[in-house]
Amino acid sequence: MPTSAPVLNCVQKLVLYETRARYFLVGSNQAETKYRVLKIDRTEPKDLVIIDDKHVYNQQEVRELLGRLDLGNRTKIGQKGSSGLSRSVSAFGIVGFVRFLEGYYIVLITKRRKMADIGGHSIYKIEDTNMIYIPNDSVRVAHPDEARYGRIFQNVDLSSNFYFSYSYDLSHSLQYNLTVLKMPSEMLKTEEVSTQSRQDSFDIFEDEGLPTQVVYGISNEPYAKYVWNVQLLEKIKDNVHPDWLLYVIHGFCGQSKLLIYGRPVHVTLIARRSSKFAGTRFLKRGANCEGDVANEVETEQIIHDASVMSFTAGSYSSYVQVRGSVPLYWSQDISTMMPKPPIRLDQADPYANVAALHFDQMLQRFGSPIIILNLVKKREKRKHENILSEELYPAVTYLNQFLPPEHHIDYIAWDMARYTKSKLCNVLDRLSLIAENVVKRTGFFVNRPDFYCNTARPDERWGDLGGYSTASGRMQTGVLRTNCVDCLDRTNTAQFMVGKCALAYQLYTLGMIDKPRLQFDTDCVRLFEELYEDHGDTLSLQYGGSQLVHRVKTYRKIAPWTQHSKDIMQTLSRYYSNAFSDADRQDAINLFLQVFQPSESKPHLWELPTDFYLHHKNTMVLPLERRSYTYWWTGGILSYLPLPYDEVPCEENKKKLTVRRLNKYDESIDTYTEFFRPYELSCFDDTFCLAMTNSAREFMPKTVGIDPSPFTVRKPEETGKSVLGNKSNKEETILQRKTAASAPPPPSEEAISSSSDDDSGTDKEEEGAPSQRSTPVKLTEVGDGARMQEDFIHQPMREAYGLNLLEFPSEDDLLIYKRFVHLGQNQHKVERSSQQKTDSRYFENVISLNHISYFPNDSIYETQEPKVDRKSREIFESHVQAGRGLVQSLCKDDILMYREYIRNRCDTELVDWGQV
Repeated sequence: MPTSAPVLNCVQKLVLYETRARYFLVGSNQAETKYRVLKIDRTEPKDLVIIDDKHVYNQQEVRELLGRLDLGNRTKIGQKGSSGLSRSVSAFGIVGFVRFLEGYYIVLITKRRKMADIGGHSIYKIEDTNMIYIPNDSVRVAHPDEARYGRIFQNVDLSSNFYFSYSYDLSHSLQYNLTVLKMPSEMLKTEEVSTQSRQDSFDIFEDEGLPTQVVYGISNEPYAKYVWNVQLLEKIKDNVHPDWLLYVIHGFCGQSKLLIYGRPVHVTLIARRSSKFAGTRFLKRGANCEGDVANEVETEQIIHDASVMSFTAGSYSSYVQVRGSVPLYWSQDISTMMPKPPIRLDQADPYANVAALHFDQMLQRFGSPIIILNLVKKREKRKHENILSEELYPAVTYLNQFLPPEHHIDYIAWDMARYTKSKLCNVLDRLSLIAENVVKRTGFFVNRPDFYCNTARPDERWGDLGGYSTASGRMQTGVLRTNCVDCLDRTNTAQFMVGKCALAYQLYTLGMIDKPRLQFDTDCVRLFEELYEDHGDTLSLQYGGSQLVHRVKTYRKIAPWTQHSKDIMQTLSRYYSNAFSDADRQDAINLFLQVFQPSESKPHLWELPTDFYLHHKNTMVLPLERRSYTYWWTGGILSYLPLPYDEVPCEENKKKLTVRRLNKYDESIDTYTEFFRPYELSCFDDTFCLAMTNSAREFMPKTVGIDPSPFTVRKPEETGKSVLGNKSNKEETILQRKTAASAPPPPSEEAISSSSDDDSGTDKEEEGAPSQRSTPVKLTEVGDGARMQEDFIHQPMREAYGLNLLEFPSEDDLLIYKRFVHLGQNQHKVERSSQQKTDSRYFENVISLNHISYFPNDSIYETQEPKVDRKSREIFESHVQAGRGLVQSLCKDDILMYREYIRNRCDTELVDWGQV
C-alpha cells in the first residue's frame, strides 16, 4: 500500500541576479542540490512578464547557465572589466508582487528566524524584507503619487508577526493536515481506481524509473482566509511552479519545552488572523456582508512528544478555538473623542443573514457543535454592550430552528466583568466549569489510540469525552467561539482557561499525567500562562494598539500593586493609538491585502471618506440569486456533521490536493535530512531547541527539596514571589523585553546562566543558611568532624542537583571517607629511570595510538560510510526483524548449541535433585 507524506518546498534559498533587461531569480533547496530559475522582464513599464521553464537544474547546470548569461550580457565581446550579470540580493522566499501607479515591485524575504518545529517541519518568522522595483530606469514612467503609496504599503511591518513554512501548511490546523495525508492512501490503495479517474481527482506527476515501493507526496491548497499574501501572488499563481509560492500568515507563533523528568514535550501556540475584514479596533467592528467578522483569530495549541519527530511515528495532539467580533452589522462612532464611543446597529437584519453566513463558514471548517461564549456586559447604567447581546441571541435562536437538534448552535452568555467586581465570586472557577463542559463536548485531536491504562483505569471525566473517536485516534468536532466587545482582555483569559483544561486532557491522553487535571502555581501552568500572555499581547497590539490591560493574574486577584499603574498606561496607549494612528494603519492594511488597488481613473486611497464599500463589495452588485432564509447552510454539510466538511474525503476536497509519485528515498519528502542537515557543518549551540523557553530552566525553583515534576504546586516563597505576586528579577527582565512588534527572541545560554546565578544569589541572601557559605571539598586536607560535615554539604552541588541532606553523615561514613582520603595521599608512585624516559620505544610498547576515524574525506558535505562486515550486518538485521515480530528460523549451528544447552541444564538439575 502506498504511503503519504508532505512535500518539502524545493525553493528555500533565493539569489536575484540582475541585467539591464532581465532579473533572474535562482531558487534552490536547503541542500543546494536542486535549482529552479525564474526570468522576470524589466523592459515592460507596467506589465509583469515572468517566464518559468519549470525545469530542475543541478548545481553544475546552474553555474553554466549563469556563466552564459554573464558572457552574453557584456557590452563588448571579450570584455572583462564589467560583468554583464550582477548579483543583487539573497533571500529566503517571495512574499509577492505589487503594483501601484507605475510598474511592479517584488517583495523578498531577506531575513528569517526559526520560531517552532512541528514534526520536523520548521516554522519561520519574517525578520526583514526587501522591496525591489522591477522595470529599468530607462523605461520607467514616473508618477507623483507613487512614493506615497510605497510608504503606505510599507506601514505594514512584515517583520512583525508574519510566519511561513516551506513544508507545513500554517493556514490549516494539525488535524486537517494529518487527515489530508490519509486521503490519497485511501483513494490510491484500491486497484479498481483507474489512472484516468485519479487524474480527475489529483494532479499526479509520474516520475519514470521509480521502484515498486513509492511514496505519494501531498500538498494541498491553503485556506485563503488566513493567508495574507494571496492577492500578492495571484498574478503569478498560474504561470509558475508551485514551489515558488510561499504563503504567509499573520498572528502569533510560540513554542516552549515542558520537561517531565527529562522527557521533552513541546507546547506550541499558533494564532491565525483572518485577512478578511481585517483592520484596527474602532474602524472594523462586527461583520461584512460576506459573513467575515473583525478581529477573527483561530488559536491552536499543539502538544507533542519531542522525543519522536515523525508525524507517522510520533504522538501529536491539538485543540482549536476561535475569537471574533459579534457577527452583526454594528459599529462605533469615532467622530467625537471618547474612550467608549456609542455602539450603533447599522442595518436591520431580521433573517440573520450575516450571522448565517458566518456560522456556515464555521460549520464547514469545524463541524458541530458550535459553542458561543458571549462575555459582554448584561447590566449597565447606560445601555452600551448589552445592545449586541439583545441582537445576537435572537439571531442564534432563529438559525437553530432550521438545524437538527443535535447540531444546534449553543449560546452561553456570561457577564464576566460583573463577576470580576464581586468579592464573593471567583471568575476563574466559573470559567473552569465552562471550559470543562466545552472540552468534553468538542473533544480534541490526537493521532494515536488511547493507552491501555486509560481504558483499564479510566478517569471519571474521561468516559463521556466528546469529539469523534476512531481506532487510530480522536478528532475534534466543533469549536468554541469566544467574544466580548473588543475580543482582547476578557476573551484571552477565557481562552486561556479553556486551553488549560484542554492541555490537561492532551497530556493525559499522551500518557504524561495520571489524571486530566492541572492546578495553578505549577511549572507547567506557569509556562502555559506566559505563552498565552505573549499570544494575547501580540494580538492586542495588532488590533487595539497596546498590550493586554487585564491579565490572568488580574482575574486571580494576585496582581501586584505596580500592575495597576501599568494597566493605566496600557489603556492610555490604546486610546492614543485608536485616536491618532489607526486610520493610517487601516489604509496600509487595505493596500497590502489589495482590498484597494490604485488606479489613475479613481480617487486615491487617502481621498476616500470611508472604506465601507471596499469591504462590503456585495452592496455594489445586484445579487442574481438570493440566499435561502431557512436552508442557510452550504449543501452537503449536514450529511457529514459532526465532522467538518473540509476534512471528509469527498470528491470536492480531493480535487484541492496535488499528489506527486516519488521515490521513497527522494529528498523532497525527507524531513529528517531537512531538520538535522547532516550534509553541512553546523553548530549545536545554534539549534532552536536550546533557545526555547524551558520549564526546568525558566520556571522550576532553584531552592533545595523541590520536586522536579512540572505538575507540583509551588508555594509563593518557592517560586520567588510574594503573596501579591511580585516577580523575580528574571521575570521582570522577560517582561521588559516584550516589544510592540512581537515576543522577544529567546535569550542566549550565557544570559540564562548568568540570570540563574543572580536568582540563586538572591535566594541565598534571603535564606541565610550557614552551609551556603561553605568552601569546596579538598581531598588533601582533612580537618575535624565539623569541617568535614561542612565540606560534605557542598553548596554548588545542592544548587545544581537539588540534593537535600537532612542530617549529617554518620561516624562510619566519615571514617570510610577519611580512609579514602588517606589512601589517595599515600598512593604508590611508579619510579621510572631516566633511560626509560628518553627511550621512545618503551612508550610505544606501553601505549599505541592508532587512527581509527572512518571519515578520511576532509569535507563538510561528504563523508565516507564506515564499513561493516557481513556477519555484523546479518546480526543487526535479524535483531530489527525480531523487534517487528518476524523471528528467523534457527540455523543448524544454533540448533546444536541449543540442544547442548538443554542437555547440560537437565544434567545439572538431575544432579541437584539427586543431592536433595
